[in-house]
Amino acid sequence: MEKVNKDKETVRSSNLFPVVGIGASAGGLDAFKRLLKAIPEDSGMAYILVQHLDPAHESVLADLLQRVTKVPVSEITDNMEVVADHIYIIPSNKLLTASDGVLRLSARLPKNHKNMPIDLFFSSLAEVHQSHAIGVVLSGTGADGTLGLRAIKDQGGITFAQEPKSAAYDGMPQSAIDAGVVDFMLAPENVPGQLQLLNDTFKNGPVIDDGHKQQTEEYDFQQILTLLRIRKGVDFTYYKQTTIRRRIMRRIALSMMGNIAEYFAYLTDNKDEQDILYQDLLIPVTQFYRDPKVFDAICETVFPSLLKDRQGNEPIRVWIAGCSTGEEAYSMVMCFHECLKNKASIAKIQVFATDISSVAISKARSGIYKKSEVAGLSAARLQEFFTKTDGKYLLNKSIRDTCVFADHNFLSDPPFAKIDIVSCRNALIYVEPILQKKGVSNLSLRT
Repeated sequence: MEKVNKDKETVRSSNLFPVVGIGASAGGLDAFKRLLKAIPEDSGMAYILVQHLDPAHESVLADLLQRVTKVPVSEITDNMEVVADHIYIIPSNKLLTASDGVLRLSARLPKNHKNMPIDLFFSSLAEVHQSHAIGVVLSGTGADGTLGLRAIKDQGGITFAQEPKSAAYDGMPQSAIDAGVVDFMLAPENVPGQLQLLNDTFKNGPVIDDGHKQQTEEYDFQQILTLLRIRKGVDFTYYKQTTIRRRIMRRIALSMMGNIAEYFAYLTDNKDEQDILYQDLLIPVTQFYRDPKVFDAICETVFPSLLKDRQGNEPIRVWIAGCSTGEEAYSMVMCFHECLKNKASIAKIQVFATDISSVAISKARSGIYKKSEVAGLSAARLQEFFTKTDGKYLLNKSIRDTCVFADHNFLSDPPFAKIDIVSCRNALIYVEPILQKKGVSNLSLRT
């Protein structure tokens, strides 16, 4: 998927209406029909349907679906503009991405490559439309759509999966549900109604044309941040406010509170919702070997340089600040083993991995990951570093024992000493310059 449309830069869209990506495979036609029949003519949203189609099959999907809805249905052509209250269908033998309010087509990958058209489109949809992106996974076999829904959720969008018992084939929706990336499980015909409720909630969000209302909403936002600071000890005031507010609006929509004032009242009396919002604001975006070129550089230059003048059995000490659920920390250890190959038993590495989310730290310590969470790893790495058990993947003890996980706020707590490598790839990008400067100062290497 990484080679698709690389010559065209993805641009964020200025469109303010929700864009709904809907993916299906086997059994998808029936699911599409059930969903489209329930879409009102003036929903204010655009719908983009992506289905696994036989490359040699001439698609007649647009004609078939137009018979069940009054909303205009069009087969996508390259660089087609997305308009609200329209339905768009991917043509056969094509892959689809979104950029700046338009849809781009590219050739399907050769047979010897893994084609995941739903993941590809959903991921671009998330990047381009962010909190206005919505992903729906319907009937199908396999796991296509799971990673795409994760990307949408990471950007503050909303995710749906077809209720498995209502699907002709439950593989795709069940994969997304098992991965924990689904906000709503519904039969296809119930999705449009829920989308309308969510859209109405977003329309009642912050405004800029009423000074008094804007001032009131600003006060409510600050009260929410104060509540979290008192409860969790983390101050989100200097985190990037566009991201923080988008996440809060997402929780308002999911809790169906209607507006920020109602949500604050609900939040004050509901500690479970406080915990959920807190975890949402932490944005646990991570994966194994994220940005492989970084790990290639560490293996080719950083590790050899550090080992060159190493004394005795002194370990290389690594600090992963903002480690989330542990994938980056474990990737660093696996990278070290791959770099040294048979010398790994002689040279040592010790990784200190920290995060302010106790939930993330607990998962990281377990070293257990779902199939969808290791999907980006090669078969060779899975075989060398993991043991499959009960359908999940457990990192080998030799890798787990190298990492020490701890609750720690690198912006306020004392830093670790005598560190050779500091990695903070998933924290500084979410805070304002004042905290970035403080964070860089705290992360400075100590001898």
